[in-house]
Amino acid sequence: MTDPYASSGVDTAAGDRAVELMKKAVGATHGSLVLTGVGGFAGLVDAAFLKNYRHPVLATSTDGVGTKVLIAQAIDKHDSIGQDLVGMVVDDIVVCGAKSLFMTDYIACGKVEPTRIAQIVEGIAKACQEVDVALVGGETAEHPGVMQDHEYDLAGAAVGVVEKDQLLSRERVEVGDVVIAMQSSGLHANGYSLVRKIVSDAGLDYKSKLADFSRPLGEELLEPTRLYSKVVGDLLTEFPGEFSSLSHITGGGIAANLSRILPETVSLDIDRSTWSPQPVFRVLANLAGHNLIDLEGTWNLGIGFAAVVRKASAEKIIAKSTAMGIPAWQVGVIESTACDDKGYVTEAKGVRGGAVRLVGNYAQ
Repeated sequence: MTDPYASSGVDTAAGDRAVELMKKAVGATHGSLVLTGVGGFAGLVDAAFLKNYRHPVLATSTDGVGTKVLIAQAIDKHDSIGQDLVGMVVDDIVVCGAKSLFMTDYIACGKVEPTRIAQIVEGIAKACQEVDVALVGGETAEHPGVMQDHEYDLAGAAVGVVEKDQLLSRERVEVGDVVIAMQSSGLHANGYSLVRKIVSDAGLDYKSKLADFSRPLGEELLEPTRLYSKVVGDLLTEFPGEFSSLSHITGGGIAANLSRILPETVSLDIDRSTWSPQPVFRVLANLAGHNLIDLEGTWNLGIGFAAVVRKASAEKIIAKSTAMGIPAWQVGVIESTACDDKGYVTEAKGVRGGAVRLVGNYAQ
């Protein structure tokens, strides 16, 4: 018998097939605290362990991956975009010092193609395993008439926990603290509307091969977001009390995302000469006729995460992060010097914070 719903463009059977294909990958993220398998109306997590906390504070975050999904769709490569989603969500949670516990995802698509949906979710699950987060639920929704068959969008949310007296915030920042940069893997998942405009204006497509890259342009642009929460969490445990505040460098760039985690009473000069932005930033800037400084309010330019730490432990934290696979280096020191706001960023996301600017020239 014909399914009337299928005649409207919604294929529930395809959705069921997608779930079967992703079930093993999702289940692999479940530890002993997860009480439900795949397919329930809600994911259940045993919260009895919270009784071991003196004063637990829950942290939550939600995000997506923006128009980066359009490049994945253009070259039909969907196995890494899930890592971008995990990074955008859980790395916001660790900023306050919290450990992410579990995550859910939402995929809206024009038509459920089971293999494609499974590839996306397997990418999410693989990234969740890497950062020790359970993927406890999700939803895939067909939106015929709203999206084309090949189109989709991703969103996710996560919940974490931290002891109240271990919360990181700008109130902990002191003059003399050292600011540590942690290297990005590339563009991560911000500024892709500009990326796509540059590619289009240059008359390129995502299969183009450029001399600066060892792989086609689209694959270079899909380099997945680096995951920080596991390494940062380990650093917080190893160096208790040595971190003042943390920043996830996402939309708005380096200065804006650092300003919002500093008190209004301090300033910070970020020394550009301490690092060299990766080739992807330079190539795109050259194609558009911009210099890198023009793009500091859009892209991370090589810094995906930043930490404000006590001076006495800065070198050890830098060495440990680098040893764990995320290159880190000092980019500045918190100062109490007054500034006239010229060249400084002092407000972002509706939050007025410290005065931050980038100075000098990038290393070559």
